[in-house]
Amino acid sequence: MVVGVAMRSLAYGTFLIVGTIAGLCLAYPEPVVVQGPEQWTVDVRFDQPQQITLDRQGQGEPKRFWYMLVTLSNKTRQDVDFHPSCELMTDSFQILPAGKNTPPRVFELIKKRHKSRYPFIESLQQAGTKILQGQDNAKDIAIIWPDFDRDAAGINIFISGLSNETVAIDHPIKPQKIYLRKTLELSYSLRGDPAIRSSLKPEFQTKRWVMR
Repeated sequence: MVVGVAMRSLAYGTFLIVGTIAGLCLAYPEPVVVQGPEQWTVDVRFDQPQQITLDRQGQGEPKRFWYMLVTLSNKTRQDVDFHPSCELMTDSFQILPAGKNTPPRVFELIKKRHKSRYPFIESLQQAGTKILQGQDNAKDIAIIWPDFDRDAAGINIFISGLSNETVAIDHPIKPQKIYLRKTLELSYSLRGDPAIRSSLKPEFQTKRWVMR
């Protein structure tokens, strides 16, 4: 009897938490259609996510990583601050910040692989804090994550720091504000046999800007 009450309490608590989160998500505002004179958003071009493996030099199986290459162009009339962050989220709700547990050698392998097309590529962590205006100052950046949940059937990639548009909303529980940034969301489904990791290929679904 006690166990049954405990299980019902746990289920109710879980439902309450999920409901609160869902309500918060539904309350998220959307980015403005026409930005104000002080607001800016850089132009983004991106390649699709790819895999690369790092040989562990006799210490076990090679370690797998995922990465994508983005080109950022500042077509505004001013140099802009650049403080990026990026997360990969699976449809199983695993969240991986870019660069987590990623040895520098992984970026060196990516740089070597793409040196003909992206001779000046930088890692996200070393891309500086400014994007200068003009196409000649465009930045080519590699964003890298360790391998994710093998049962995932889809991923969403969130890249923030590409705009200075922000908004404050009320916290659903606490008497405080939550500050959201305009964020690029890229959605992919995963096709291929999950048991054969090298065969797995992300298939592009949608691109949109969200406040997150």
